[in-house]
Parts: sequence; structure tokens; C-alpha cells
Amino acid sequence: MEPGKTIVGFIGLGVMGQSMATHILNAGYKLHVYTRTKHKAENIISKGAVWEDTVSELSAKCDVIITIVGFPADVEEVYLGDNGILNHAGKGSIVIDMTTSSPDLAVKIYEKAKEKGMESLDAPVSGGDLGAKNATLSIMVGGDKKTFDKALPLFEVMGKNIVLQGKSGAGQHTKMANQIAIASGMVAVCEALAYAKKAGLDPEAVLKCIGPGAAGSWSLNNLGPRMIAGNFEPGFYIRHFIKDMNIAAASSSHLGLKTPGLDLALSLYKKMEEKGLENKGTQALFKLYI
Repeated sequence: MEPGKTIVGFIGLGVMGQSMATHILNAGYKLHVYTRTKHKAENIISKGAVWEDTVSELSAKCDVIITIVGFPADVEEVYLGDNGILNHAGKGSIVIDMTTSSPDLAVKIYEKAKEKGMESLDAPVSGGDLGAKNATLSIMVGGDKKTFDKALPLFEVMGKNIVLQGKSGAGQHTKMANQIAIASGMVAVCEALAYAKKAGLDPEAVLKCIGPGAAGSWSLNNLGPRMIAGNFEPGFYIRHFIKDMNIAAASSSHLGLKTPGLDLALSLYKKMEEKGLENKGTQALFKLYI
């Protein structure tokens, strides 16, 4: 894949997709974009991206098609619907779903793509809005190595920690492991900072002390300061995190694994949803404690 020659299609320009697509454009690739709400694409169009009115039109024009949409149902529609990618992209195309979605759906897309002479990767990411902006995302990939090797130059434009985890679906399974770790960790971060506040400590001083130590984590060091500042705007939406945890819980059940930490975190985030806070950032869980 060479900048200036490879035509990349990007579908989904949300909190993370906007930055990821911009990195691809800035690297010199020809970029075509589509998102449900066109005004979200105005900034990247002004920088040289080409707008397409439909998924099908974009798919027919691009060598590589990247998606990062909301929910598994959106992924299924975008790939497998009558106007979806796999019904309109050309043979030899590479499709890359970077949505956090179902491992089983990733396998289904891979098999359907193979039938049509296309190559498919599932490549969910971790790192939030900051990782997307700074091109430091962790990218967890499932699929064939030959396809991974072709796509690697594009991945390197968007992230730093890029690992082929195994066959189709392995990227999504790895992301589930990631989300399970984050889920329990977010509860711990909220409780630690709430404890510091209740004890009359300066939460910023506490964070400065415990952040570099054994308690340190990405969530503590990056979202902890937002909690303390009362900044609950989304780097990653609560509603999307609930979606991820539901997928992880279902997949864990299928594997015969009990996950009490995940179950607790999911129940707490559902309380946030009941309060109408599903469009706040995941760090807003802190509001349950203060």
C-alpha cells in the first residue's frame, strides 16, 4: 500500500474515526469518506478527502475500506446489507473493521469476503480519543498474515502497538480481554479517588503519588485528572462501553467463564445509563461516588 496510489475508504467519523482518517489523509493516501451525518465530515473534506453519498459508492471506488462505527448491528448493515461493502467492493479489495464488535460477526464477514474474492481483517483499537489524536492506538488484529502485512503501513499511520493476534475474530477476542480489564479498573479508579476526596485529601496530590506506582494504569493517569476536574465529556461514550461489556459478557458466558468484576462494572454503568448519562465519557462513572 503506497501513499498517493492506494485509495482508502473510511466509514465512521466519530470521536476516534475523525482523527484516524485524518492521519491517513495526512500520510498522503487518497481518502474517500462516508458517515451518516455529513456535517461531521466537513473538516476532513476541507483538507482534501472526497465525500461519498453512500456506503456502496465508496466501496466501489476504494482499494481498502476501513470502518469504525457504533454497534455490531451497524457493522452487519455496513458489511452485509444490500447496499453494504461486500456487495459493492471489487475483487481484491481489503476490508478492515476497527469497530469493537462481536468475534462471531468478524468471522462471518471474513468468510463472506473470502467468497467474494476479498480479504478481511478485524482490527479493534484501544487508546481512546487521545490515542486516536496522537496516532498511538493499540491495534489488535485478527485475520490472515498476508493481509495483515499488506495493511500494516496503514495501521502504522494510526497506531504504535500493532499485533496480529491470530485468525479471524482474534482481534475482537483480544479487545474483549482489554475491555474486561478496563471495566474493573474503572471501578477501582473511581473508588480510589472518591476515597481520597472523602478522606479530605487533595485528589491531585494523591494522583501524583499513586499514578507512577503499582496502582498506576492508563485509566488512572489519563481519566483520573478528568474526574477530578469534573470533565465528563466523552473520549469514549458510556453507551459504547456498555455495548462492549455486553459483548464481553456474552462471549465469556459462551466460553464458560465467570466474570464477577465485569458484571459489577456493567451494572454500575447501566445505572449511569438510567440517569440519562449514556453520552458522557466513561470517566463519568465517578459521579456515582461523589
